[in-house]
Amino acid sequence: MGMFCALAMGLSFLESLIPPIAPVPAVKPGFSNIVTMFCVSSLGAPYGLAVTLFKAFFALITRGSTAFFMSLAGGLLSLLVMVIIFKRFKNTFGYIGIGILCALFHNIGQLAVSVVILGEAMLTLTPLLLLTGLVAGIVTGTVFKYTLPVLSKALKTNTITHKE
Repeated sequence: MGMFCALAMGLSFLESLIPPIAPVPAVKPGFSNIVTMFCVSSLGAPYGLAVTLFKAFFALITRGSTAFFMSLAGGLLSLLVMVIIFKRFKNTFGYIGIGILCALFHNIGQLAVSVVILGEAMLTLTPLLLLTGLVAGIVTGTVFKYTLPVLSKALKTNTITHKE
């Protein structure tokens, strides 16, 4: 678990070095979600939950309470969708479809928190967040698809027992 949490933290840090890709500075590609997708698909939902909670606490420590609540809400909603899809509909959506749905629901969770904290004016960001979620989901789903064999091999050479 430490390896996956460290990987998620490292990817999250690397994302913070990327200049904003939209008028909203908080919009990021979501590379650390690849780690969550791997944990859910290869180890199970409890591992994905652990990484999601770790990422939220990392956001709290590095960016404050608003980032914590947005990360937590987005992460948990995305995780819920991810678990459902991997259990029931994996072959229906494929990895890119899963990436898109998870990114969209992550943005919806973050939008809900921003509306609670900052008010309904934040709803004007909905089209932008849906568009960036679509793009981020395509990117993370694609990266996941091509890194899955490498991550699976690394997992098999480690001492962790995983599901087949």
